[in-house]
Amino acid sequence: MGTGLVLVNTGRGKGKTTAAMGVAVRALGHGRRVVFLQFIKAAPTGESAFLEAYARDHPDRLHYAKLGLGFVGGTPKPADERMARLAMEEAEKTRQGADLVVLDELNVAINLGLVPLEWALAFVQGRPGDQDIVITGRDCPEALIDLAHTVTEMTEVKHAYRQGIKAKKGLDY
Repeated sequence: MGTGLVLVNTGRGKGKTTAAMGVAVRALGHGRRVVFLQFIKAAPTGESAFLEAYARDHPDRLHYAKLGLGFVGGTPKPADERMARLAMEEAEKTRQGADLVVLDELNVAINLGLVPLEWALAFVQGRPGDQDIVITGRDCPEALIDLAHTVTEMTEVKHAYRQGIKAKKGLDY
């Protein structure tokens, strides 16, 4: 399959996780094994419902874990730090044999000080030869951007929320 690629979805706009989901679905469609780890998100979303069901029905194809406590405002709490450690351990433990590893909201976890940037850099640099990695989250550290092969910045042009329209189930979450 060749050299593994590193993709980063970052920026202030919507769609970073959704784009990573698209890559995961594409990989699964081609018979690849996927690990999808969420570092921050905890609330039920359409993505998590799909991933949980697919992983339950196809454990040989998809490993999914939602390891975050949700939105972390202000200073992270000890529980947030525990969950981040669990997420890093889960990533190390499950990456073997995976063709694609998605580290959803890793950038946010790094910026909150929950995940050391050094760990993320070592994880990316230590990937097996043809393993692809997708990293999501706003404010991606420059060092990860430098390692990536493809970086996409989602930019908000207009958002329904700013017009007073609440998030819609099945479209926004």
